[in-house]
Amino acid sequence: MVMGALGRFFGRIKNGLQKTRSLLGDTLRSLIGRGRAIDQDFLDELEDTLLAADIGVAKSEEIIAALQQRYRQGEIAPGEDLLAFLKASLREELQNNHNELDFAAEGPTVILVVGVNGTGKTTSIAKMAKRFKDQGRQVLMAAGDTYRAAAVEQLTIWAERVGVDIVKQGSNADPAAVAFDAVAAAQSRGVDVVLIDTAGRLHNKDHLMRELEKIQRVVKKRLPDAPHETLLVLDGTSGQNAIQQAKTFGASQNVTGLILTKLDGTAKGGAIITIKRELGLPVRYIGVGEQMDDLQPFDPDIFVNAIFGEEQA
Repeated sequence: MVMGALGRFFGRIKNGLQKTRSLLGDTLRSLIGRGRAIDQDFLDELEDTLLAADIGVAKSEEIIAALQQRYRQGEIAPGEDLLAFLKASLREELQNNHNELDFAAEGPTVILVVGVNGTGKTTSIAKMAKRFKDQGRQVLMAAGDTYRAAAVEQLTIWAERVGVDIVKQGSNADPAAVAFDAVAAAQSRGVDVVLIDTAGRLHNKDHLMRELEKIQRVVKKRLPDAPHETLLVLDGTSGQNAIQQAKTFGASQNVTGLILTKLDGTAKGGAIITIKRELGLPVRYIGVGEQMDDLQPFDPDIFVNAIFGEEQA
């Protein structure tokens, strides 16, 4: 049994990925465990399972082609060899993931959080705030989503629950002004991290992108290196829609990393492979539950072990 903080960390991710494990890991184990020959019927079933978990067509086809070649060359046999091959294939796709945030060497680290409404953006900000506070950092929230009904009130409630300060203005205030005031307040108070919430109305995409660009320009006037991170929150259950959203934001917002939420609510946790593959952006955090500690740093080894139901060494 894995003990201590690492065990609790792995346990949360493993529990949160239960649906993906049931579809992908358990199905693959069952398929491989029958000792079947790696024939066309087997490969078709394997590919169907990979696609059902939202691994993606390109990666699924690569896995099947590589498996066929190595089987013909006698490098792989049915059973545990095949399972190890599949795990290594998924892990390889997820490697080189720089999941650590880039904190400022001096002064406040400014993190701009963007994403479509409904992806879990506001709760992700709250969970990050708690995480940073637990690490001993002083955190300040900025209520920059000033147009959505009750968005400021929601973030205020979260700030009170977490026990951090918040900078806000009235409804329909200029989001860039809120961000500027928050950075100025952080500098004067010696705050370590500023988390800036933003609007997410893609039905008015051009206006939204201009608004986000304005926030970045205004923040830089106060702190030239800011924002130090622009994190895009994506709903892990939305598959190809998440990829399209990321391309829309990434085209103009200089996104530095991703937060993939709601993985506990889907069997398609394999979408993380497709998203990372197509976007080329690091996954910073994954959301695997509703509790405040269920936003976890993304680790490829832990993720793959979790979906195959194995303990973390």
